[in-house]
Amino acid sequence: MMKWIFTGMILLSLVFGICNGQGEALNAAAISSCEKAVTLALTLGGSICLWSGLMKVAQESGLTEKLARLLSPITRRLFRGVRPESPAMQAITLNLTANLLGLGNAATPLGVSAVRELAKEAPSYAKHTATDPMILFVVMNTASLQLIPTTTAVLRLKYGAADPLDILPAVWVVSLLSLAVGLTLALILNRIFPLESRKRDRR
Repeated sequence: MMKWIFTGMILLSLVFGICNGQGEALNAAAISSCEKAVTLALTLGGSICLWSGLMKVAQESGLTEKLARLLSPITRRLFRGVRPESPAMQAITLNLTANLLGLGNAATPLGVSAVRELAKEAPSYAKHTATDPMILFVVMNTASLQLIPTTTAVLRLKYGAADPLDILPAVWVVSLLSLAVGLTLALILNRIFPLESRKRDRR
């Protein structure tokens, strides 16, 4: 879906630029933007590789198991039915940790792994259907609480911000509010539309 949206935006920009006689400016902007895109990708690539590597080290060293135990009072209440020592819970913990550090790109593969593991633990009648833990996890991953917005700080530093982390209070408030609203709605809707009824509706 997103590829069609971006394709439409590019086509509309080309059409309006040509119709307004801004062909040369459009061409110059396209060339300069390509150069900036490569520079930005390399800048972000360094920080992403660093933090992704640290997350892998944490996983191999057993730190993720300790994190899982540390977060278990919260995750156990939210993800009822998911075993605390299961690979699904470990993947969820890693994803939450990456999001807390503001590493959205590093959190994405961990999120995919968590959903796959949750699908393995789904009851037999819920195959190919989003279970309550899956829905709750997607909400938490999307409206994530960020303690250190690493990627945003790197971007702000690149573009000349004197103090790239001066947005921390605003980030904490907004991400906490979005997470609270998302979790509340997910829990309410899961009670209104339980998994069994969603499975029947799908049939």
